[in-house]
Amino acid sequence: MNARIRKWQEKLGFGILIAATVFVILVLVVILYDIFSKGSGILSWEFITSKPRKGMTEGGIWPAIVGTFWVSLVTVVFAVPTGLFAAIYLNEYAAQNRLVRVIRIAIRNLSGVPSIVYGLFGFTLFIMILKIGLSVLAGGLTLGLLTLPWTITASEEALKTVPMSYREGALALGATKWQTIRTNVLPYAVPGMLTGTILGLARAAGETAPILFTGAAFFWPLLPSFPKVLTTQFMALPYHLFIMATQHHAIVKVRPIAYGTAAVLIGLILIMNAAAVYIRYRFRKKYKRL
Repeated sequence: MNARIRKWQEKLGFGILIAATVFVILVLVVILYDIFSKGSGILSWEFITSKPRKGMTEGGIWPAIVGTFWVSLVTVVFAVPTGLFAAIYLNEYAAQNRLVRVIRIAIRNLSGVPSIVYGLFGFTLFIMILKIGLSVLAGGLTLGLLTLPWTITASEEALKTVPMSYREGALALGATKWQTIRTNVLPYAVPGMLTGTILGLARAAGETAPILFTGAAFFWPLLPSFPKVLTTQFMALPYHLFIMATQHHAIVKVRPIAYGTAAVLIGLILIMNAAAVYIRYRFRKKYKRL
């Protein structure tokens, strides 16, 4: 009788999970259909590669795409190496004492802090204290701070999945600690580390509040070449969408542009997520043969 009850409870649990998954997918499909159906009329190569015109009531979103690229690049350069090395230190080198546990708890709590708090912190640190000014660099560093807890957590969890025997075998053969990590740990942890990192960057690419305080501009059609681009303000897709949807003086007229911008932003995020899945698949396939 108990076995039969447990079986029915298991079926009920799986049924609830499947129903919840289907519901979430249906909601996502409805949202995507609404955005792409209303934005498809304006989507074109010209819309993607041209500049805004006539008070942003015409033209395209190319400056916003370029600005998003540069601020995301700064985020990657800052957050990825810092997060990966921090995770390696916490999992492989640091003594597992109370201090390290407190640091881990703090990192996980930072993952749930609202993005607007990061925006205010970035404004205070990079604009008011360090005097970087409203710029691509300040926006990218702020998004890097937002992404860092995700990167550290995902990387550390990936390192924990590597069996301890991989480390012990290399150390028994006379390898140093770093040689062991580089040859016997990282190759098997990289899929999870990169997946979590890319997903964190995809989330950062869609954030508005951090760049709102640190450098995003209402209209900034031209960006200089590197390295001057790091010290100038910029347009970005999430902030451009925010303006088109809520702040523009002709909201009804520019609504198709808002939907087109949303479609492009979602497309870029989906590409980043697909890249994370592909990288994970390739690395798993590669090291499964070893």
